[in-house]
Amino acid sequence: MIVTRFAPSPTGFLHIGHAYAALTAWQAARDRGGKFLLRIEDIDLARCRTEFEPAIVEDLSWLGMSWETPARRQSQHFGDYSAAIKRLELKGVVYPCFCTRQEIAAEIARAAAAPHADELVGVRYPGTCRSLSATDRAGRIARGTAYALRLDCEKALASVSGEELGFDELGSGPEGQTGHQRAHPEWIGDIILARKELPASYHVAVVVDDALQGVTLATRGQDLFAATHIQRLLQALLGLPAPRYLHHRLILNHDGKKFSKRDGAATIRSLRNSGASPEDIRRM
Repeated sequence: MIVTRFAPSPTGFLHIGHAYAALTAWQAARDRGGKFLLRIEDIDLARCRTEFEPAIVEDLSWLGMSWETPARRQSQHFGDYSAAIKRLELKGVVYPCFCTRQEIAAEIARAAAAPHADELVGVRYPGTCRSLSATDRAGRIARGTAYALRLDCEKALASVSGEELGFDELGSGPEGQTGHQRAHPEWIGDIILARKELPASYHVAVVVDDALQGVTLATRGQDLFAATHIQRLLQALLGLPAPRYLHHRLILNHDGKKFSKRDGAATIRSLRNSGASPEDIRRM
């Protein structure tokens, strides 16, 4: 049975772009007699607000969607993500990174840009802390130096060298990619897995959640297409099943940019208040 999901972060009111993403996932499940799930991606405790969650439920219900309850809330499952990161550490593919954001930006500015990097993942981290000795790392940690945990992409790829890393794309990527795709995690590199203020990164949480919830078709915007490459590596490392993917086009504003939660006039709530009907939203 097909299982899809819509996974918003409660950092503001849903906008027209969210409506399109949610309806795409819901329709894909309904057309195939499958299951549609709602997941609240609130792992970023600094930005997420619980007061936006009722509005998410209200807007989706008003649009005519229903889902299994209760919805999975990431902030209630930090243990699942920590366990996954611990498994990666035991595989020897994780290292502490002591670089500040400013230091990383400066290092990247001096390095050549990574091929195929996009706005989601940015330019590839140059590996400044990858070659630190175990003694150096231990000393910095003992002194209380703040650090993040990074995936050693090269070691990770070596550890799954016997597996064919790929994914089935039922939609299309930003350059029209469709059908079976070979995954290239090396284009993205040593992603952050966790840091002090973020118990787990989006990449870790999404692969764990999709596996635990039995998601078989991950529907999401084309801006997340590149993320699939590194997530396939994480799935292989953790022995998790890989769903099929359906990346869809983005709804853009009059400036040709994707909507953000700061676009108040484009929120579902504001459109509802102006007299729009669910059918109007679907046509939009």
